[in-house]
Amino acid sequence: MVLTKPWPAMMRTIYGDPDRFVQTYWSRFPGKYFAGDGCKRDKDGYFWLLGRVDDVMNVAGHRISTMEVESALVDHQKVAESAVIGKAHEIKGQAICAFVSLKAGVDGNNALMDELKAHVAKKIGPIARPDEILFAAELPKTRSGKIMRRLLRDIADGRALGDTTTLADPAVVAKLKEQYGEE
Repeated sequence: MVLTKPWPAMMRTIYGDPDRFVQTYWSRFPGKYFAGDGCKRDKDGYFWLLGRVDDVMNVAGHRISTMEVESALVDHQKVAESAVIGKAHEIKGQAICAFVSLKAGVDGNNALMDELKAHVAKKIGPIARPDEILFAAELPKTRSGKIMRRLLRDIADGRALGDTTTLADPAVVAKLKEQYGEE
């Protein structure tokens, strides 16, 4: 590959591999930088960041985007926010595990859990039906508002939590860990 410089002067390449830099960030949409995040623009012209487009789960041989399942969950009128992770599963490879924050005044119960699973299956297909849904008052976020899915994976897999120094509120993770352990 011939290295031309389509990027602004403030950007650098990958050390020792400038061709990889061009291939990774500049080849998917020629002349445009692609960092791997997805977004949509609503009817009012606002941009909505949807998350990583390369964060996928392998569920029974099907590659399913976490962002796709999260969007289907948030599409439900009772859901305020969601985060989806792939959890190790001995038969399917990965199982879909969703952490869901509900809108004010909505109580999480088994009937709503079944309703949300059916909603996702209707929106995407039966293969995307979450295996587990955990209702959470809050999700662990950095001070800038990014959901820390890595910590949710640690909680779901029963591992020791990784670095939590960037969390806005460490108590959220402790509460989720305790709640997940009870389920």
